[in-house]
Amino acid sequence: MTTSVFLNRATPPSIITLTLLAGVSALSMNIFLPSLPMMAQYFGVPYGVMQQSVSLYLALSAVLQILIGPLSDRYGRRPIMLGALVLFLIATLGTILAPTAGIFLGFRMMQAVVATGVVLSRAIVRDMVSDARAASMIAYVTMGMSIVPMIGPSIGGLLDEAFGWQASFGFLGICGALVLALSYADLGETHAPSNISLAAQFRLYPRLLTSLRFWGYAGAAAFASGAFFAALGGAPYVASAVFGLTPAQTGLYFALIAVGYALGNFLAGRYSVRIGMNGMVVLGALIGVAAMAALAMVTLAGQSGAAVFFGLMSLIGVGNGIALPSANAGILSARPDLAGSASGLGGAVMMAGGAGLAALAGAVLHQGTGEMPLVLVMLGSASASVLCILGVMRLR
Repeated sequence: MTTSVFLNRATPPSIITLTLLAGVSALSMNIFLPSLPMMAQYFGVPYGVMQQSVSLYLALSAVLQILIGPLSDRYGRRPIMLGALVLFLIATLGTILAPTAGIFLGFRMMQAVVATGVVLSRAIVRDMVSDARAASMIAYVTMGMSIVPMIGPSIGGLLDEAFGWQASFGFLGICGALVLALSYADLGETHAPSNISLAAQFRLYPRLLTSLRFWGYAGAAAFASGAFFAALGGAPYVASAVFGLTPAQTGLYFALIAVGYALGNFLAGRYSVRIGMNGMVVLGALIGVAAMAALAMVTLAGQSGAAVFFGLMSLIGVGNGIALPSANAGILSARPDLAGSASGLGGAVMMAGGAGLAALAGAVLHQGTGEMPLVLVMLGSASASVLCILGVMRLR
């Protein structure tokens, strides 16, 4: 593979570009979360309707990722990525101008096309380096990526209080435009377009679908990240209805989860090669289980509060930061010649699980329940991740 030269379209992209491509997708997912209760009031709909802007977004992301992988294997990474960013900018403008909740949700679902950044950043890493380095490099990319959304909810909360909820989407549009310009200048092609038709590409999926190793890693990743997605769906309600936090305060507390994720990514980048993929996934998943078990006990004892709740939530971030890079590397290693398809299908499994758990978190929370239903959903998801990776180790 040719050495990367920054802002040279004839060479592979720099790690900065890969980080921001994944980062704008993460930012799209979380910047507006502190505004959800206010958005529900603005459109005159129940909170559960606006919470669908998380669950529907994740569900469509799952569907799109099934298509993104084969498309990028067939036509190359660059044109698919640039086209997705253009569509994302159109959708973002639509969310700002939407007159009703239904129209907003339609454009919000269209924004899910930006998930291409996450799928292709992983596939490009696999194009560039071998299995031995993939987990480590993915960890460093996602560590840098986590810095981008780390302050997203904080910025979103402040923008909401100063200018209204639309300002968060305006900021998101500006970031998307800047990443599009950078990608146009720096994103060199890393996968030559294939002569295999799209129909033939999809016929290759059974090779992944019949791989127990693929499903073990995909399940471990889906349930580990599912705990986080459940938090996206339920924690804004808990922050507002249970702890009485303002949007700005909610955004600041959400930053703790992102800080934990960045720390976990740093540890993964440093120790993945030494400990191995499976060991890192087990370690990260167990941290998530321990954190949620502790939060459940503290809540039962009546000692919970905003600081305790989000403080222990940050350990979910640490666990995911440790586990997910290795789980994703395991997904890609199932069929290296189908890295784009494997990344897309694995991402689809993660997003589908996330959408379900985000919707479940919204469904179990209502006036008077407190935070315990959300904690139990997250504990169950983290526990399932442990079982999946232990299944992979048993196969080996």
